[in-house]
Amino acid sequence: MTDSGLTRRRLVGAALATGAAAALPPAAEAAKQRRRTAPPRRRRADFVVVGAGLAGLTAAREIVRAGRSVIVLEARNRTGGRVLNHGLGGGEISEAGGTFAGPTQDKIVGLGRDLGVGTFETYNTGNNVYHSSGKRVEWSDTGPTGTAPPDPVILPDLAQAVTQLNSMAAEVPVDAPWQAARAPEWDGQTLESWINDNSITEDFRRLVPMATRPIFGAEPRELSLLYVLYYIAASGDERHPGTFERNFNTRDGAQQWRFHGGSSAIVDRMARELGRRVVLRAPARRIEQVRGGVRVVSDRVTVNAKRVIVAVPPTVAGDVAYEPAMPRERDELTRRLPQGTLIKAAAVYPRPFWREKGYTGQGLTPDGFVAATFDDSPPDGSPGVVFGFVGGDKARAFRRLAPAERRAAVLGEFATFWGDEARQASDYFETDWTGATWSRGCPVAIYAPGTMLSYGEQIRRPVGRIHWAGTETSTYWNGYMDGAVRSGLRAAKEVLEA
Repeated sequence: MTDSGLTRRRLVGAALATGAAAALPPAAEAAKQRRRTAPPRRRRADFVVVGAGLAGLTAAREIVRAGRSVIVLEARNRTGGRVLNHGLGGGEISEAGGTFAGPTQDKIVGLGRDLGVGTFETYNTGNNVYHSSGKRVEWSDTGPTGTAPPDPVILPDLAQAVTQLNSMAAEVPVDAPWQAARAPEWDGQTLESWINDNSITEDFRRLVPMATRPIFGAEPRELSLLYVLYYIAASGDERHPGTFERNFNTRDGAQQWRFHGGSSAIVDRMARELGRRVVLRAPARRIEQVRGGVRVVSDRVTVNAKRVIVAVPPTVAGDVAYEPAMPRERDELTRRLPQGTLIKAAAVYPRPFWREKGYTGQGLTPDGFVAATFDDSPPDGSPGVVFGFVGGDKARAFRRLAPAERRAAVLGEFATFWGDEARQASDYFETDWTGATWSRGCPVAIYAPGTMLSYGEQIRRPVGRIHWAGTETSTYWNGYMDGAVRSGLRAAKEVLEA
């Protein structure tokens, strides 16, 4: 572009601006100028929380219950973070984000109960379906393999691998996995390399990504073995050791229950309790540790407080400017913890026709984009909703398709599970958290080999008056809604006792 072109644009722009200003009453123009130049409002509280997801709202609620003041700064125009309902019309909803809870996830279930939000069973009556390389297997999860397919080709490897992983996970302390006796050995390899060394059949090796894509949003080659063992160990509570089965299963596992009104009902009720303490569209840009406290500068308000809880994913927390700067180890951690790559693709039908055919709505396949599916219908089954998880490499390829191609691909894969009726969806929607600025992915942060051993101990360690929350900081149920609630309770306790 030539200089004269730029000059003409500037002249035209100046003329338009002058004309627009002349059209405004003087008082309106003055108010407009004040809005442009006015600094953010200043507020003061005992504590400030960055992030109004489950973790941040839980922390704020505990602070208020302790009789102290708090302000919550949320970047989005809504609360909930990675918990989000999707309206289906007629007052019915589906979950676009966090959906399930299960045994030993007592914190999220208890919080829901306190707020008047109960649970109901995930639909799980009938047969599951498994497709692999043209092979189709139907089975009930009441059998010995649970949600895993009872394919005789993979059963020996499956039984041995799960037993070994559970045994190794029992050696990993959930509050300090980097202190496990074999941590250097386990953090020096990927889950994929361990599976290759400890399995025989290619069919089983193809099954493993089918688990890691929905659980982590990642491929086995991206995951530190130590991190996977910790994740298994964390699938329990203080009285019940974690197991792979509890993480993966629906019956007696992490997918057993859903919440009436959707998971967002819990978030919405906490937000209503907190009221004007929650400030939306206020991303925290800078956190300064000053004499006797902290100053948090956001787009809408600057808050002075005694301490701050940062309750956002580590990679998002790394974008905040800190004064003084973060210690090198903490900075290195946030640089090395990307979020998983996971998409939820959901189809809506007038009724859950798969139930009439004797299916649960749960399907598994290593072949297509969708790795695992679940029935996500309202409690009364009207309308029928089923969603599939698209994760890891499959999600990256899926995102390159046009919207119509993605819909056709997903419905086609649903048809391989339950018949051609699955192609006739009345509605279809996706949730892609990787494109969300304030999430950067889902469901959880990913530790590659070497990261947990070198930097993992920074994940919860306060830096002066800055404390950390979020599901990635939880000792139990890391990556789940229960982990988010646990982290909020722990962070609130830290600042109240400091």
